[in-house]
Amino acid sequence: MQVSATQGNILEYDADLVIVNLFEEVTTPGGATGAVDAALDGHISAAIGAGDFAGKLNETLYLYTNGALPARRVLLVGLGKQEEFTVERVRQVAGKAARTARDLGAKRVASIVHGGGIGGLAPSAAACAAAEGTVLGLYRYQRYLSSPDEKEIETVTFVEADAAKAETVAGGVSDGVALAEAQNFVRDLATTPGSDLPPAALADAASAMAQEFGLKCTILGPDEIAAENMNVILGVSRGSDQPCRFIVLEYTPEEATDQTIVLAGKGITFDTGGLNLKPGDSMRHMESDMAGGAGVMGALRLVGHFKPGVRVIGLVPASENMPGSNAFKPGDVLRAANGKTIEIDNTDAEGRLVLADALSYAQRYEPSAIIDMATLTGAVIIALGQHAAGLMTNHAGLAAKVTAAGEATGERVWELPLWPEYEEQVKSPIADVKNTGGRAAGSITGAALLKKFVDDRPWVHLDIAGVDYTDLDRPYLPKGSSGFGARLLYEVVRAWGSGLDTD
Repeated sequence: MQVSATQGNILEYDADLVIVNLFEEVTTPGGATGAVDAALDGHISAAIGAGDFAGKLNETLYLYTNGALPARRVLLVGLGKQEEFTVERVRQVAGKAARTARDLGAKRVASIVHGGGIGGLAPSAAACAAAEGTVLGLYRYQRYLSSPDEKEIETVTFVEADAAKAETVAGGVSDGVALAEAQNFVRDLATTPGSDLPPAALADAASAMAQEFGLKCTILGPDEIAAENMNVILGVSRGSDQPCRFIVLEYTPEEATDQTIVLAGKGITFDTGGLNLKPGDSMRHMESDMAGGAGVMGALRLVGHFKPGVRVIGLVPASENMPGSNAFKPGDVLRAANGKTIEIDNTDAEGRLVLADALSYAQRYEPSAIIDMATLTGAVIIALGQHAAGLMTNHAGLAAKVTAAGEATGERVWELPLWPEYEEQVKSPIADVKNTGGRAAGSITGAALLKKFVDDRPWVHLDIAGVDYTDLDRPYLPKGSSGFGARLLYEVVRAWGSGLDTD
């Protein structure tokens, strides 16, 4: 599908379907919608008057033009209340409209930019969000279907009437497409069955992406991982016939910088729970247990595309967690790359283990900040559901940056406390730390373990177990893998300043 922008008049655009919009409680359409209404002899106004359309958020109505416009149909989409309108609602509206247009069989679609007029949003931001919502909303994973759905939109063109805004709108659309395609890249990886995406294949995907987007990629196999003393990753991988990998993605800007951000993501390509075997229902969708690592790869893809002025490192420890005859066992003690020892209380708490080695490895870059992202605990789903990732941190300033980024991208996070008292729960009588702290505050105690491996660097941990996969059908997030985090992490990088607030 091709998504682009052009300067012109939506009334004159030759397409199968054109998309216009309306705020709630508006009875007399204005702007482009008013012009379309006039061309259709007031059919939109008549629908409003009859109560067929109220402009509620994501409400849709389609009308036939009967030759009054080059386009055969007009799709009207509701923007909700004007005082509540945001960039996030642009994404929703664009996704809903695009999916409806596809369901109607349209191949060539033209749309105005939602919110770029009386909506009051900056044209570039509105155009970017409209493109994001369109590309994200139309995502489908059809790799394994012998007869894929043939209803597919071929082109979406955002038509901007104001010549003075046209270049800005085109730039926003281009940026939005790049952002959405990175998220869809994450969705593809997280949806691929574990048998087709073991650690080596995930590493191959990272290498191919790095080559395309101008990043340096280093792949460590078991021998190189052992040479780095990352014994915890090796321990987790022992039960699998698939050898582990450690993926390093590096971006260095052309101009010198003293700012380095390390992004680390859990890359467990399938998680059975190990010897502490998961119940069958809990094991379903564990092919997406590498969604944190995939999100880091998606963020680095965006870094390579946009080329920000800060150095960025992506680390993905990739392994399977299987109950093979050589699998690590409850009661084992593993020594991480920084020398700290971890008692294994439960082999199903493996994500924090591989991240412990990754966070230890991150210290060599003397990072200004570290952000790790992982499908770490079921406990975070109980706490926050499918609407926000859990955030835990040792640094208020970095937490504020990540929270602001989540608000900007529509990928919300919510901070949970990480007081010293929680660290008491992961104390071990025979090692420096143990890998679980009991059922109470499970998300927080997972972060308490990770905190032991960041050496007091500014650090944020994101537990995305509730948001990486959705069984809710949302306007631009259809059921399945959400691709959460790639845009959020890149937004942190994009907005990065010269330093961190400390209060």
